[in-house]
Amino acid sequence: MLLAVSTSAVASVHFVRRSSLVALGVLGAFLSLATSCGSSTSAGSGTVNVVATENFWGSIATQLAGSHATVRSIIANPQTDPHAYEPTASDARAIAGAAFVIENGAGYDPWAQKLIDANPSSSRAVLDVGKLNGVAEGGNPHMWYSPTFVRKVIDAVTAQLQSLDSADGTYFATQHDTYTSTGLKQYDDLRAEIKQKYSGTPVGATESIFAYMAPDLGLNLISPPGFLKAISEGTDPTAADKATMDSQITSKRIKVLVFNSQNSTPDVQALVDKARAKGILVTSVTETLDPANVTFQDWQSRQLQALIDALAGAR
Repeated sequence: MLLAVSTSAVASVHFVRRSSLVALGVLGAFLSLATSCGSSTSAGSGTVNVVATENFWGSIATQLAGSHATVRSIIANPQTDPHAYEPTASDARAIAGAAFVIENGAGYDPWAQKLIDANPSSSRAVLDVGKLNGVAEGGNPHMWYSPTFVRKVIDAVTAQLQSLDSADGTYFATQHDTYTSTGLKQYDDLRAEIKQKYSGTPVGATESIFAYMAPDLGLNLISPPGFLKAISEGTDPTAADKATMDSQITSKRIKVLVFNSQNSTPDVQALVDKARAKGILVTSVTETLDPANVTFQDWQSRQLQALIDALAGAR
């Protein structure tokens, strides 16, 4: 059965984004390049040209599209901090020529909407994941760490592929069902295991990337929300939040510390070092796929297994 396409799942939307991360002169040059390109409804016979701003969404789209689409992910280097990314001319051309663009939204990739707006096309579909999930700019943009949001994206991407290539609608429905039932099985099983064995365990995190996943796993994330948000946004946490984080580590109130190794500062590294010195196990997560060629579910499953190991060894 074909998945229904709804305006809530698939939409071309335009928001005013933060511009502080993008050098305006450089972006202007890219926009000029982009206007010379037209969006393509296909990248060959029976294929849809898809561009994802980040490779976690790109990996999911690739597996849902199978042989009936080409998918390019713009941010794919695990050494890159997506919060500080500046687009290239190649990125502008890719978005200008895409039939379907998947952007994270919620202020995470503000440059993407600028590139989309620079070359409007009535035939281009744009999925803003933040809009889909009701997360506005200023909210927690790390939606790929929410299993609920991930499922909504899977449904929306499938629906849009069916809309763009209706002749292959049944194929996309099969891809969807296979991915959700088989592809995500280990990911789902590991999450269930953590919830069964470690529900209620107090844990800490170095930024907001883990804030969606913790409640899904039944874990009690006790780090100050203000601290998590500040580190995520590249601002300085309040003295009170810093003191609380330090106290939670010093007194060993947390059993495990989840560390975003792709977004660290000297202050964060000092907390990580202190946690290790106190015998608190530290497990790392990243913003984007690491390594870059791994699938979304394998990347997440490896991190979940590392978390299980840390929880099992917590004292």
